[in-house]
Amino acid sequence: MAMTKPDDDLRARILRASVTLIDEQGLGSLSMREVARRAGVSHQAPYHHFEDRAAILAAICEEGFDELQRRMKDAQVSAPKTVGELFERCGHAYVGFALTYPAHFRIMFRPELVEMAKFPEAQCKAEAAFAQLVQVVGRYAAEGRGWQGKEQALISLCWSVSHGLASLLLDGPLRVKQPEATAQLEKHVTDVLRAFRVMVEAGLTRGDEAGGR
Repeated sequence: MAMTKPDDDLRARILRASVTLIDEQGLGSLSMREVARRAGVSHQAPYHHFEDRAAILAAICEEGFDELQRRMKDAQVSAPKTVGELFERCGHAYVGFALTYPAHFRIMFRPELVEMAKFPEAQCKAEAAFAQLVQVVGRYAAEGRGWQGKEQALISLCWSVSHGLASLLLDGPLRVKQPEATAQLEKHVTDVLRAFRVMVEAGLTRGDEAGGR
């Protein structure tokens, strides 16, 4: 087993402190000085690994997309009975990630916070996570479900359902309307994604209907 370098420990410590700070006080509280204080290191220590605040946010994005990709891949491991079931599983993976890692989720899709073009590693992780959705939609379209040539529309639809639900549960009206009990919240997520699955399997979201005739 490879030993972890002290510098790696420090970098991870700074990232953990940053995520905790964002979770507790919001993005506005994140500063190099406050992160150093939270991590219990000198004011200059964060600069050994991160050029500035944006670099910390980019590293958080990188972590988030890496975890999201892993969850999306895991959702596809065991063969589903239908592609609709696969959509449901991937939706659970997406929403579950957002609810488990809210600080990451709130940053990952905010270009005004992180310009991905300036952080190629984070960009690469983002594209790898997105590729999982492309793969699922490709399997669906390959079955001749009416979306051939309109896969991009289906990708946007699936992403919108999962991302919209996650966002509403984290920061929107559903945050106060849903019970805090974990089991009840999970049931609500399942019910929403199951409804989407039924639509997909019933053909109500067929590409020829969505695109008009």
